[in-house]
Amino acid sequence: MSAEALLQQLEWTVLRRLDGLLQGDHKTLFRGSGLELADLREYQAHDDVRHIDWNVTARMQTPFVREHQEDREISAWFLLDVSGSMDFGSANQTKRQVMMNFVGVMAKLLMKRGNRIGALILNPAEPDGFKHIPARMGRRHLLHVLHVLETSPQTQQTHQTPLNEWLSRANGLLKRRSSVFVVSDFMGDFNWSSELSAMGRRHDTVAARLFDPAEMNLPNAGLMLLQDSETAQQLLLDTTNAKFRNRYAQLVEEREQQLATCFAQAGVDALELSTQDDLASALLQFSELRKRRVWRA
Repeated sequence: MSAEALLQQLEWTVLRRLDGLLQGDHKTLFRGSGLELADLREYQAHDDVRHIDWNVTARMQTPFVREHQEDREISAWFLLDVSGSMDFGSANQTKRQVMMNFVGVMAKLLMKRGNRIGALILNPAEPDGFKHIPARMGRRHLLHVLHVLETSPQTQQTHQTPLNEWLSRANGLLKRRSSVFVVSDFMGDFNWSSELSAMGRRHDTVAARLFDPAEMNLPNAGLMLLQDSETAQQLLLDTTNAKFRNRYAQLVEEREQQLATCFAQAGVDALELSTQDDLASALLQFSELRKRRVWRA
C-alpha cells in the first residue's frame, strides 16, 4: 500500500474515531516548558530542581514542583526503528506496518494543532546507520516520512540494533524541549536505559513498544528452524518439549519485567502496540491512563 493510500485509509478508519476524543478541548496532553501553570505535584527523582516551588515546599515540608502547560506549538519527534526485527508479523501485518499506522495517526493529529513533526530513523542499511528528517508541517511532509518508512531497505549484513547509539544521537540532535515518540520493539541488549533516562528528563517522552503475540508464546509446532532477523543466527528447536516452552515463557516474562523497569526508571510512559490490536482503541486507552496519572500526580 502506498503512503498516500495508507494515510487516506487511516483518515477514514482511525482519525475520525480519535479526533475530538484524543485532543478534545484540553490544550494539550503535554506538560513542560510554558508560561501557564498546569499543576503542582511532589518532587520525583527525575525532575529538574529548577522547577521546585519553594513556597509550597516550605508549607508542606515536602518538595513540590510546578508543571506548566506546554506551549501550543511544539516539535514532535518520532524516533523510528526499522531494523530487521521490525519486519516480523505472524498475522495480517508486521511491526513496521503498525509503526507506519501509528506515525500516520499521531503526526496527523499533532499537525492539526499546529505542531511540526520530524523523524530520526534507525536503519543499519543507511551509510551511518541513521536517517534524519527535519521537523516540518504539511501533508506532503508526512507522506515523505511514511514513504521513507515504507521503502527503507533491509541490511544484508549481520548486526545488532544499536539502540544506545540511536538514542544518544537523538539526545544530541534535539536541543529544544520536544515531544518524543520512541517507536521500537526494543529487542537486543539493555544498554540504552541511561540514554532513554536522559531523554525522559529533558523531553516529554513516550516509548511506543511494538510486539507480535507470536514472540510472547512459543507454539507446540514440532521441529522449527528459527532465524534471528538481525544476526542471521539459526536455531533448530523441538517445540514439543514442554519444559523448553515453559523456560521460553519464563525468559519472556523476565524480559517484560526488565523492560517495564527500564521505562519506569527513565520516567517515560510506555505504550504497548500489538500487531493484532486495534490502533485506535490502544491509543484511546493509553490517553485515558496518561490523563488519570497526570491528575493523580
